[in-house]
Amino acid sequence: VYLTSDDISIAKKIAKTVRHSSGGLRYVKALGMLVDGRAQVSMNLTNFRKTPIALVVETIRREAQRYGTAIHHSELVGLIPQDALVDAAVWYTQLDQFEPEQILERRLYAAGGGTQEAEKTSETVDTPLSSIGNPLLKALADASPTPGGGSAAAYAGAMGAALVSMVAGLTLGKKKYTEVQPQMEAVISEAESLRAQFALAVQKDADAFARVMDAFRLPKQTENEKNTRKQAVREAMQYAAEIPLATAEKAVRVIELAAQAAELGNANAITDAGTGAALAQAALTGAAYNVRINALDLNKDNAEILLTRLAELEKQAEKAQKRVQSALRERGNLQI
Repeated sequence: VYLTSDDISIAKKIAKTVRHSSGGLRYVKALGMLVDGRAQVSMNLTNFRKTPIALVVETIRREAQRYGTAIHHSELVGLIPQDALVDAAVWYTQLDQFEPEQILERRLYAAGGGTQEAEKTSETVDTPLSSIGNPLLKALADASPTPGGGSAAAYAGAMGAALVSMVAGLTLGKKKYTEVQPQMEAVISEAESLRAQFALAVQKDADAFARVMDAFRLPKQTENEKNTRKQAVREAMQYAAEIPLATAEKAVRVIELAAQAAELGNANAITDAGTGAALAQAALTGAAYNVRINALDLNKDNAEILLTRLAELEKQAEKAQKRVQSALRERGNLQI
């Protein structure tokens, strides 16, 4: 945990307060040090269930206030169990009656034929990266209409946002990039928000398709039933076009953030920024296909509104991609 101070003595005092060997929190080992000109409380948390991350962070925050400073940002070195982050999120958001099954990725894992063994393996550090995306990949490969291209586009956007966040994170705390730290902090904040929105969009797109199918299955024997069904289909198709348009909106923003990260961020990670932009472009392309196909079933006025906005987004993305390409050439010395 980094502090908004360069006074190492404060970090050492806080570390002494939180570590168990000095009478602090159990399962916490801590040292105070100076890293890249910023005071840091470096810790090893050995049992997150007995001593939650949120409790440790809030203790540091409280102690920092006593010394006239605050938490600047935190950093994870190595890997962490998924449940540790979930517990922290539940604590900070004060979620009531939260169940682990409400986590989207776990539902997708189950849909792909997985079991709750995923929860157990999340607490190990030797899970191969090659298996992390397998549940969603299997679900996409199954001979069922959902999840489909729209969900895949949203997931591509989430990966793009994650890479942008990574590049900005690798820039923070580096003396060479001190001047752009505020911009990178803003990039991380927005990229993480977009990543979460994309994750939700994976399910939203599948739900939108299901809504269309449900509308078409409505009875149509009587005149009243026909009218009800017609209205339901119209509304479902409108929704099915709006969901991918929202994905497109977010994808363009990720490309713009990727451009900023490529232009100002850690040059050693510039190709990661470029890859993030490429993934977001894939998200935009996939989402655009779905907007256009669903717009065919809308009335002319509604379709025109959606397609006009989509065209604007594509032009916006093109400009941002040119910035990314320019940065890759100038800062990365890539011949592209």
